[in-house]
Amino acid sequence: MKILDIIDGVFPISSAIENAYISFAEMTCSAVAVVTDQFRNGERVVGFGFHSNGRYDQQGILRSRMIKRLNQAGAQGFLNAEGTNVDPFKAWQVMMANEKPGGHGERSVAVGTLDMAMWDLAAKLEGKPLYRLLAEQYRDGISDDSVYVYAAGGYYYPEKGIEGLTEEMQGYLDLGYDTVKIKIGGAMLAEDCRRIEAVLALLESGQTLAVDANGRFDLALALEYTQALNRYDLKWFEEPGDPLDFELLAEVAAASRNPIATGENLFSMQDARNLIRYGGLQPERDILQVDPALSYGLVEYLRFLRMLTDNGWSHRSCIPHGGHQFSLHLAAGLGLGGNESYPGLFFPFGGFADDTHIKRGRVELADVPGIGIEQKKELMPLYRRMLADHGW
Repeated sequence: MKILDIIDGVFPISSAIENAYISFAEMTCSAVAVVTDQFRNGERVVGFGFHSNGRYDQQGILRSRMIKRLNQAGAQGFLNAEGTNVDPFKAWQVMMANEKPGGHGERSVAVGTLDMAMWDLAAKLEGKPLYRLLAEQYRDGISDDSVYVYAAGGYYYPEKGIEGLTEEMQGYLDLGYDTVKIKIGGAMLAEDCRRIEAVLALLESGQTLAVDANGRFDLALALEYTQALNRYDLKWFEEPGDPLDFELLAEVAAASRNPIATGENLFSMQDARNLIRYGGLQPERDILQVDPALSYGLVEYLRFLRMLTDNGWSHRSCIPHGGHQFSLHLAAGLGLGGNESYPGLFFPFGGFADDTHIKRGRVELADVPGIGIEQKKELMPLYRRMLADHGW
């Protein structure tokens, strides 16, 4: 087996929405393709990867360091012992050669993008969905039949008031989700409480609401919001302050009657370990949202899961950020607590296979090799154009 090419492209995922901190109007995404000389059912086998929303494209780091190192190593530098498949762990070591400890920021996104492609490729060459490959390697072949997913939305849109918010949330409930999430912190507290109460009024028994501040608050405002939110029965209160301010988080966690969720902006096992040590979170209550596609990929995420186990946390406490097929496969294959979903947002990269249906807040995965990018009619043409532009 030979790797013939590794290519990347930059694509917009722009949308006229805002959370409490940023606008997505100019957001971009990197996509990569790892091209092989192998064919299955008459189609060339290619591994596809991309990264989650919230971080801009990584073309500079990808081209100047990560792809360059993989090309210099040659495929033999990251194939398995038999030479029949890629070894994502070897590829990770090649990409991270000559990188100093720390500095977990944009490079973690570049590595995570390529790591996704390596795992997609590895599963395709085995002829298996990624979740099944992971279950065989790490759970004695046991995978979850379905995965809990929640609908993340409730952004601040221009000229969209509470009526538009409730229409959006009702649409998610009608799709089959039983947990919805909205943004807070982009308006005054009184207005955010009105938004929360309007959505809670929609919910029936068994349906829940989560809220997300996107790291907006300082300690005083975080505690003010915490006390206000304690009046409500919420699924969780997400990222109240800066993601690395563990002292703030610990104070909020101690004051909160609702579960705390955080971690999407931590990009290494080491940062996540500090969260566990110093963030005041409770293993039996709180939620960890570390995103593999933004944090050095699945190779690093497996280290993160081992650290959690060593510290008395369950894999079920993990509900990754990102809302895409890669983390959905990880949830099913590794026994995580669920996965985020962005219905109608961040296309063409966000979302699951086109024939995915939400049933009582859960989804079943498509039984196709890899992570199933080929099952997304809006995303696959993008990759085909990218390949054609490079002669494939």
